[in-house]
Amino acid sequence: MEKRIINPWQWQDDRNYVQAVEVKNVESTLYCAGQAAVLANGESSSADMKTQLEIAIQNLEQVITTAGYECKNIVRLNVYTTSHEEFFTCFNILQDWITKHGIKQASTFFEVKTLFETLKVELEATAVK
Repeated sequence: MEKRIINPWQWQDDRNYVQAVEVKNVESTLYCAGQAAVLANGESSSADMKTQLEIAIQNLEQVITTAGYECKNIVRLNVYTTSHEEFFTCFNILQDWITKHGIKQASTFFEVKTLFETLKVELEATAVK
């Protein structure tokens, strides 16, 4: 697999995403459903945004690795949140995780009116190998 990052500018670098990712010679593609702070027993978390983001990241990582993929090969990561204001107070958690895995992904952030039950943040990813 070959990945090429397209960044006509540099301002997005501080926000830990890229403008586009071109992927060639892909063996397979994994489309992940949105992963949120749903506990192993199926219960939706009612914790604060920071805790929910940490759980959502753990759940996303578990789905990706269970499927035999690597987080470093996430090429698309969409973030849905019920509050940009709350989310960006803990954005560094997501940035640190992206940096830790060397992820270079195209991203879009959405503020939505609600998510399922008590959920505050959801991560939707596409990974390749």
